[in-house]
Amino acid sequence: MTDATLYLTSLAQALAKMSLYAEGHPSRARAADASFARLRTLQQVDATPTFSFLGREVIYYERTLRDLADWDWAQRFSSAGVQRIEFEAAVDRESYHAFLEELLTRVALAQGMRDKPLAIAASPRATPIRFGAVGVRGDAESDDEAIDAELEESERLDLSEEADVVTWMHDEVLVAHQLPLAEAEAVVHSLAHAMQGSSRALIPLLTLKEFDQYTTTHALNVSVLAMGLAERLGLSAREVKGYGVAGLLHDIGKVKIPPEVLNKPGVLTPEEFDLMRSHTVEGARLILEADRHLDLSAVVAFEHHIMIDGGGYPTRCTRRDCHHASRLVHVCDVFDALRTHRPYRVAWDTASILAYIEKRIGSEFDPVIADAFLSMIRGSEMRLAHARSIDEDVLVGAL
Repeated sequence: MTDATLYLTSLAQALAKMSLYAEGHPSRARAADASFARLRTLQQVDATPTFSFLGREVIYYERTLRDLADWDWAQRFSSAGVQRIEFEAAVDRESYHAFLEELLTRVALAQGMRDKPLAIAASPRATPIRFGAVGVRGDAESDDEAIDAELEESERLDLSEEADVVTWMHDEVLVAHQLPLAEAEAVVHSLAHAMQGSSRALIPLLTLKEFDQYTTTHALNVSVLAMGLAERLGLSAREVKGYGVAGLLHDIGKVKIPPEVLNKPGVLTPEEFDLMRSHTVEGARLILEADRHLDLSAVVAFEHHIMIDGGGYPTRCTRRDCHHASRLVHVCDVFDALRTHRPYRVAWDTASILAYIEKRIGSEFDPVIADAFLSMIRGSEMRLAHARSIDEDVLVGAL
């Protein structure tokens, strides 16, 4: 095991032991000290370790800890609103003990009060350990909302955690000039798991309407649509995940576009339109700077506005064969964009969007991909309508 894995294991062991004894019992202090010693060992090789938790995934900087795959405590931390833990170099024993006590309280509340409002305020004092929602670097005020959303009905598909992570990723690009790819992959893994675990999760677009930020919502929607379509077309599990990451990052370049241009209610000026079109090039650059091995996502970011007849941008040309992933993400992108209300136009209904896609097969959209997409959406709409009719029948029967 790595030092990081050994430390997290000791953290879980300490919390488990502390939960068995009353406050002030010497066994609590011994358990905390054992974990603190592991932290100091880790800090000999990494002075400021940082961990992120998404579902049962554990991310240590830019990589997933394989030794802790499907780790139960990651789910507990995440459910308690603790999606990230950051340590400074100067962590003292007193601060660490206080951190464990508050972390244990959060986990206990999350497990024991799922049907009650849970409000946990961030500690006002300066501390060498920062933890909370993914936005811990700059803002802890979203903790309550993240926790409340996480503790809502367990049966309803809840993507609030993934939305928080994507929003934080966009902030990281703007503030820290870094693209957290490990978190992006963890989000896609979580989305794929949700799609498999819920009969209503193929198109979680209705649930996602509750989020205000279009860029975040759109990224998640396109990722889910891309994975669903890739799977329908018979791609391998590895390819499906790759297409999901590409869908999640396809518009990452838009974080560089000023909000007043991105959300302008009127017609864009030629200068503003050129700026808007630059998000494809900017997105590809951001992805390649973060990881040159993530070339598929970079290609999709660059090509996803190019039509199969050569139209679109960033370049207009004669008929061009874009990557299969780019053509697939393009139809998903168009569908979700048109169905979403924007400052400059109202949302389209599903039937109108499908008619638009069908009309432009062969010019804008790849015929095989578009046909599969139309079939997927229509099938999903039928299943959703059937589920609603069953719910209504049950409700009527109960009256």
